[in-house]
Amino acid sequence: MKPRISMITLGVNDLQRSIVFYEQGLDLPRMDSPPGVAFFTLNGTWLGLYGREALAEDASVSGESSGFAGFSLAHNVSSEQEVDQVMTQAASAGAVVTKPAQETDWGGYAGYFSDPDGYLWEVAHNPLFWVGPSDEPA
Repeated sequence: MKPRISMITLGVNDLQRSIVFYEQGLDLPRMDSPPGVAFFTLNGTWLGLYGREALAEDASVSGESSGFAGFSLAHNVSSEQEVDQVMTQAASAGAVVTKPAQETDWGGYAGYFSDPDGYLWEVAHNPLFWVGPSDEPA
């Protein structure tokens, strides 16, 4: 397998609510998508939103779950101020701040929020590991 992730698909309970959160609340660029799914372009990958039950059925697994899903998504930014800005934007869009942005024990600055379906996003500034627009492949 080649080392890349092409798409991250989140199974959501209310597709329209999640579209509004990601498109209008977080300003992610939405692609043309067929009914019942939404795609957003990210730098080097895509984010997909699909009905939770439909996604579980597609994967032949149970759609039931509770609590922590065992993973988080990360959004790395170029400064502590940008962490604060993204956290404020997410909260204004309806996210729940689960851990306010603060200095970390690994020398960075980070906080966590959860989207309308409880998916965790870490917003972080790591001065030793910044991946930004200038680092994208040509």
